Amino acid sequence: MNRLPTDAFFSSAILPSAAGNSATELLGAGKFESASECGQHVLFAPLHYEANYGYPLLVWLHGGGDSERQLRRIMPHISLRNYVAVAPRGTLNVPHASGHGEGYRWVQSAEHVSAADERIQAAIGAAQERYNIRPDRIFIGGYESGGTMAFRIAVDCAPQFAGVLSLGGPFPTQNAPLANLNVLRRLPLFVAACRQGVFYRTEQVCDNLRLFHSAGMSITLKEYPGEDALSPLMLADIDRWMMEQIATPMPLVSVPGRG
Repeated sequence: MNRLPTDAFFSSAILPSAAGNSATELLGAGKFESASECGQHVLFAPLHYEANYGYPLLVWLHGGGDSERQLRRIMPHISLRNYVAVAPRGTLNVPHASGHGEGYRWVQSAEHVSAADERIQAAIGAAQERYNIRPDRIFIGGYESGGTMAFRIAVDCAPQFAGVLSLGGPFPTQNAPLANLNVLRRLPLFVAACRQGVFYRTEQVCDNLRLFHSAGMSITLKEYPGEDALSPLMLADIDRWMMEQIATPMPLVSVPGRG
């Protein structure tokens, strides 16, 4: 299975942003903005952004040992036209997966889940302030520990999201994740796993699948060859899945205290 290239694959120009303290990265046709004043999220605007059109929003949670800049690598393989996207930074500092510099990951302790929720809500707010976002088309997804955190935040705030995507991240087991079951049954799930994956093993996938089915949840499961990796095929599949959810949306439910 083909893996995504590293950041070095992309050439980008760094320009001043209207936001003042931010920097704007032009990658191919899309536009990325790094929120340097807080250092905790990156925004992506699609090709030929139309201010009068309400865009879907993808909230992306990177894998362990990576950073919010993972968004730069995945959006060209998802879509440069269909979505606004935002990627917050993980809550725990770890060595970067490349062996050089600093990376981050997402942790399922109460303290880190709370911090993750704050960063995610701040990132969503930043996207909504800058771009025209349809409130009923907000998706949250992530890779490995980011996928597990996407599950966690989605089950805690289910009415806020049009769907949740986990690529190689198991469903969380701590702190009663299915307590909000009646609402969760209306939350579409996309789950991706690799046959030789270590982070999300086949046994865990089967256990999660039984759990989802017994809970009456709506799930699309895709299995890919090889070991743990993000691939262009996997990312193209989540684009197709999100567009399917947009074509047949769930009724919008208001979320008290979340705008």
